[in-house]
This record gives sequence, structure tokens and C-alpha cells, in this order.
Amino acid sequence: MKRTHLWATALAVLVLLVLAAGTAAANAQQEEKVLEFALQGNPDTLDPHKTAGTLTFQTLKSIYDTLVEPDPSEKIVPALAEKWQISSDGLTWTFTLRQGVKFHNGDTLSSADVKATFDRLMKEETASPKAADYKAIAAVEAPNSSTVVFKLSTPNSPLLATLASGWSAILPKRLIDSGHDFGNQPVGTGPFRFVEWVRDSRVVLEKNPDYWMKDLPKLDGVNINIITEQTVAVQGLMSGQLDVAYRIDPDAVPQLEANPDTKVETRLTALTLVMSINCSRPQLNDLRVRQAINHAIDKQKVLDTVYGGGEIIGTFTDHGNAYYKDFTDLYPYNPARARQLLKEAGVGPDREFELFLPQNYELHVKAGEMYQAMLTEVGMNVQIRLVDWSTWLSDVYRNANYDLTVIGHTGKLDPDGTLGGYGIPEKRYVRWDNSRAAELIAQGAKVSGFENRKKIYDEVLELMAREVPFMYLGSNYEFNAMRNNVYEFRITPKLDTFDFRWTELR
Repeated sequence: MKRTHLWATALAVLVLLVLAAGTAAANAQQEEKVLEFALQGNPDTLDPHKTAGTLTFQTLKSIYDTLVEPDPSEKIVPALAEKWQISSDGLTWTFTLRQGVKFHNGDTLSSADVKATFDRLMKEETASPKAADYKAIAAVEAPNSSTVVFKLSTPNSPLLATLASGWSAILPKRLIDSGHDFGNQPVGTGPFRFVEWVRDSRVVLEKNPDYWMKDLPKLDGVNINIITEQTVAVQGLMSGQLDVAYRIDPDAVPQLEANPDTKVETRLTALTLVMSINCSRPQLNDLRVRQAINHAIDKQKVLDTVYGGGEIIGTFTDHGNAYYKDFTDLYPYNPARARQLLKEAGVGPDREFELFLPQNYELHVKAGEMYQAMLTEVGMNVQIRLVDWSTWLSDVYRNANYDLTVIGHTGKLDPDGTLGGYGIPEKRYVRWDNSRAAELIAQGAKVSGFENRKKIYDEVLELMAREVPFMYLGSNYEFNAMRNNVYEFRITPKLDTFDFRWTELR
């Protein structure tokens, strides 16, 4: 697909001019230690209960807190709750809240806020895309101001991980009751307070001076700049107008590493990179066609060329996951086998398949272009459609209005967070129908103990590996670039959200 380099250059100049506007203000920000951060796209909302978007949770991590949270080793530790205990039958979970925590509007955190938060999450009219994560909760009780009790209808092992995830952010009851617009004016207890959101431009955050963690955050503020063009982000880093850019293009790594003022940090992500397949569409509902798609893709070549390397996967979980099981030998790169399978399934050039690509993710677009070429080589007629992120979320992810798409699924703290709902066509956008997988996934949520659960999820992952509702690519290396004076830029394990509490500009 051709690029209009002149347009991209003009856009880069325009964005950098905007970043550079008001030199005096920029200097003041530098003195105040305000981090200039580059993010590839817009949040779809600032209401943590009404989204499944990674970009949104990456933004909201700084504004909201949860009852518990993962530490850098992935262990779930206290946050707004100081401690908790679970009854022997697994049906009563009791949390003791931290004292003296303030919301950004001045309200003091109490059990009433926590109860109101989860009542809101579970209400049908809220329409939370994460509502199913709370289906085991029969009631939330607040026996006193510092105690919250969750009554479960059935044991639910993933619940603690759910409570540690961004969609369990705690909101103030007073604002919930008044119908406050959290989508545009978020109010939490987090380390930074919301200032403004200029769509397609920036989200501005300022330090919360009353944050409950002593001496944190270390920054005075964070400006999350929405920069969809990688060239703009790289130029901003090189010039010093940006401090950190998340997931830069691997092609830019040598340039940034050669610059004495910038550095690049590399890590294996918890992403599950896939080309998703709508199993309800004609011909894509034929297993042979999905198998052909998997055989047609040279996975290592795509990983190395587009994503800067990584580890190939053969099923629907990230490579570094404790529950991962290797099935990469099922569908190795084999274009001849792909052609044979397509012929058997009666797929010819007259059947056009649309490949939807989220244009704000340049790497996914580049991968999609490679997929198109490889699928064309084996006889499939694949046409690319670029869509903006909000359209991708609504049309592709929520309404399954697509044939093929390219995306990376972020990791989850519990396997149920990744696998929950699969096998039930109407619940997941690949529309894969497998009652056995659905039964096993439901069972895995009720069982406790790693070894017991792993036996169950091994079978689920094998079913997904064999029936391929996705083309599984791999977990890639991630390149985060920053100025040399940036320290302690942290990313929450599995959830891939930014934890700016410890970040410093020295």
C-alpha cells in the first residue's frame, strides 16, 4: 500500500509546531516536571465502566485506583483495600478499606462508594462490556464505612484478578447518584487528577497532592499526546518536545539508540498478536479455509519484519503466560498446503475477503499488508480497509462486521480474562462456536489451584489451536523510547497500562 510521504511530513511538522507552541509554557512545564508522553490513539471514553479499549485503560490508570492491584512480579497486592479474606466455601469475600483516601472532588472513600461502583458495573443499563466478569457476584454489602463484602453465587477464581484490573476502578457514590458524566470528566482517587481532554490532541493530567501513597507521584503532571504518526513521535523525542513514546516502530530503534539524548527499552510483551477470523462469514466458517490462512502466513518473517522480533505462538494466549502451551507444530508455514485446502473448500478469486486494519496502529497496518500479500500468493482475494480506532471498536470488535482483522490482544491477570466467552458465538467477535470450549472455560473459573486450572485450560487452548478462529502470530518485542532523563517508566504486568507513579524527570 503506497504512502503519501509529503502528507506525512506536513502532518509531522504541524504536530511538532503544536507541541512547540508557547515556549515559555513548555519551559515552565519542564521546571514543574511534567511528562510529555506519546500515545498512538484516542481513548474511546474516560468512563472505566463503559469500555474494553486498551488505549482507554492506559490513560485511566493514572486517574483511578482499584481495591487491589498487581505488583511488578504480577502478584496481586493491596491498593484501596488494605486486606481481604475469602471464606472457606469461596462465597464470601471481605475487604477492609484503607483509611483517609480522598477522591479528586474531595469526598472521602468509604464502603458506600465501593458498593455503588459495583452496583453500577452490574446494572444492565450501564452496558459495561466487562459486566460478565462480575456475574458471580450476587450482592455487595457495606456493613460499615470501612468494610465491603462480596457475596458470590458460585466460587469464582478470576474475581481477584478482575478487581485488580482497570475496569474495576472505584468511583465516588455521590457523583454516581447524580448522573455525573464520567466519560468526559473522570473523578477517581488516582495519583493524577484530570484537567482536560482535547480529542485527537491530548489528555492533560496534574498531580494529586492528596494521593494515599506517600511521596507519590513524583511527577507534577502528565500530558498524554495523541500522536498517530510514528515519524512525529520519533521527531518529538529527538528534539526533546516529547519525553516518552510507547511502542515505537522497530525501524526507528537504530536512530534513537544512536542519539546521545535518547534511549530505548526492550521487553517481550504480553500481547497475543493475531489475524482474527469471523467464523460466521461464508467460507470462513469452513475449518479448511481457516487452516489455509494459518498455513499461508510466514509468522517469523512478519514478527521480524514488522514487530521487531518475538516468539511465535500457536494458540490464544501470550508466549510468556504461565498457562501457555505450545501448539505451533499444528499449522507451520506451508503455502502449498494452504492452496490445496482452499481448493478443497472451493475458495476462488471471485470471493472477496475484507481485511479491516486499525489505522492508528501502524505496525498492525504493516502486518496486514504482509498478510494480504501472503494470502494473495495462495489464491485468496483480500482487500484492505483502513478504519479509525473508534470505528474498529464499534464495527469490528463489538458488532463483528468484518471478515478478517489484525490486532493484538493485551494480556490479562487471569486466564479467564483472556478466554472468557469464547466458544459462545454471540459473546466474542470471532463468532466461534464450540460448546465444549465454552463448558471448559466456565469450569475453569470455578476451580482453584494452578495445576487444577491448567489441566482445564490446556484442553481449551488445544481446541482453539486446532479450530483456529484466529491466525496466531506471536508475542512481540516492544520498544519504548524515552529521553535520557526519564527514569522508572513502568508498565503494569499483563495489563500493559502505564504506571506513572514512580516515573521521574531528573
